[in-house]
Amino acid sequence: MTKRIVIFGATSGIGKCAMEEALRRGHTVRAFARSADQLEPRDGLEPFAGDALNPTNVCAALEGMDAVIYALGVPKNMSIMWNKVTLFSDSTRILLDEMAKTGLKRLIVVTGFGAGRSRAAMSTLESIGHKIVLGKPYADKDVQEDMILNSDTDWTIARPVILTNNARTGRYQVLRDPSKWRNGLISRADTACYLLDALEDELDIRSDVVLTR
Repeated sequence: MTKRIVIFGATSGIGKCAMEEALRRGHTVRAFARSADQLEPRDGLEPFAGDALNPTNVCAALEGMDAVIYALGVPKNMSIMWNKVTLFSDSTRILLDEMAKTGLKRLIVVTGFGAGRSRAAMSTLESIGHKIVLGKPYADKDVQEDMILNSDTDWTIARPVILTNNARTGRYQVLRDPSKWRNGLISRADTACYLLDALEDELDIRSDVVLTR
């Protein structure tokens, strides 16, 4: 059954791959991003230029949708090592509030390996390096995950390991047992495959998983 999906962060990274994968599968996509108005017109695609920190924008984006895929990211530059990051928690707070108002339930969120309780699966060396480079954004992802875990949505938290730009293969591993969680590699395109598989097949509802190749 085709779905009407709003994808937050649809113009770059995993969000863009999720948009491409959803369209490839015949779903209708509302692509939410500040620069969405620059997307080329395509069948099934509805660009929605908006700010994820603006409740009015978020509310309008949710109207008539069946599910939300959240794949927002922060700019990859050195400033994330010392500047406090609040984008993930602030935008998620707004999203959850607006989902509650509209009655929309299905939420699939991309965070990352090292966020939330997956941090305990890192080796000491991995944990030290991760904290130095990604400590600020992942501290905010921790807050974000806690908010989602305590929400009334039908959430799935997907934590990809180290991301690559390799081509889509459709083959990936979903590590559901925390004792099996480990680092590794996965492409953004294969991460997107999981997001759509989880939506279509109602996988891992109210569960957090790690994704790897």
